[in-house]
Amino acid sequence: MIRVLVADDQDLVRAGAVAVVDAAPDLEVVAEAADGAAAVEAQRRHHADVVLMDVRMPVLDGIEATRRLVVGAADGSLPPCRVVVLTTFDLDEYVYGALRAGASGFLLKDAPTHDLLAAVRTAHRGDAVVAPSATRRLLAQVVPRLPDVAAREAAAAALSERERAVVRLLAEGLSNAEIGARIFVSEATVKTYVGRILAKLDLRDRVQVVVWAFRIGLAEA
Repeated sequence: MIRVLVADDQDLVRAGAVAVVDAAPDLEVVAEAADGAAAVEAQRRHHADVVLMDVRMPVLDGIEATRRLVVGAADGSLPPCRVVVLTTFDLDEYVYGALRAGASGFLLKDAPTHDLLAAVRTAHRGDAVVAPSATRRLLAQVVPRLPDVAAREAAAAALSERERAVVRLLAEGLSNAEIGARIFVSEATVKTYVGRILAKLDLRDRVQVVVWAFRIGLAEA
């Protein structure tokens, strides 16, 4: 079972998320929180695998709470977890803030139920998910328009041609299965490529790979 912590200051919204998650056979809600500070303390006690985190909350907002969870997991003061940020507001600063804080995903609250459950499972696997409506605008906002030539040359040396092709397809937002179909290899082989790319670039997840690809000009918005 994937253990989930739901943090949202609106009781009805939180109850709805809890009901959706608990209805899934492979997921269970182990704790709830009404603000960011309570979410951090709940994670300390309940050791959730994935935290569904609202952005706008009292006491401590979801972005700072995410940062504390990620930093705490890194230094051993908190149990490790993945954070998927949920918000009503499709604002660029929220997306960028969430990913900079270390979130593994960003999803709008009006996303279909199956997308929410898929985001939890994706984050638990160690991959990342960003709401499609936010992806292109996020990249346009946060990625420098003029790529660093030295960085691009270094990337060319670090990655094989097939790995660079996989990076470009990741930047298009394709899943492992879709990438496999595009380059005629199995989904398992794509997972192997992604793992090698993460290791070579010393990056945490797919979102960081995509931002890196746009930053150095390996992919284009």
